[in-house]
Amino acid sequence: MPGKKPTEKDLEFFRNQLEMMLGVLNGDIDHLEREALGESQAAEEQGDDGGGYSVEFSLDLLEHDEKTKAEISDALERIDEGAYGRCEECEVWIRKERLKAIPHARNCIDCQRAIEAEEV
Repeated sequence: MPGKKPTEKDLEFFRNQLEMMLGVLNGDIDHLEREALGESQAAEEQGDDGGGYSVEFSLDLLEHDEKTKAEISDALERIDEGAYGRCEECEVWIRKERLKAIPHARNCIDCQRAIEAEEV
């Protein structure tokens, strides 16, 4: 069931949500970078590779955060371009409930499920 085109009030709400998420991610990314660098240096100083898993985990989180940050930036651009909230696959309006859960969503739930099924 398709949603409705977001109102100006909706767009303002989602822009605020996206900007807040971006701010949190920027803080997380800075923290993860410092943590990964610190753990890597500590492991080298101790001549130990025991911190390798922790560093790898931090770098994996950092990579995920960078991807999410790019998705959020893209969503903000879609708001500016008037394309926010429209599924990139089938072009129906994404339901507001989905956008509230994942404000940077590019696709409606049906199209996203189809995409994920193809990736498996």
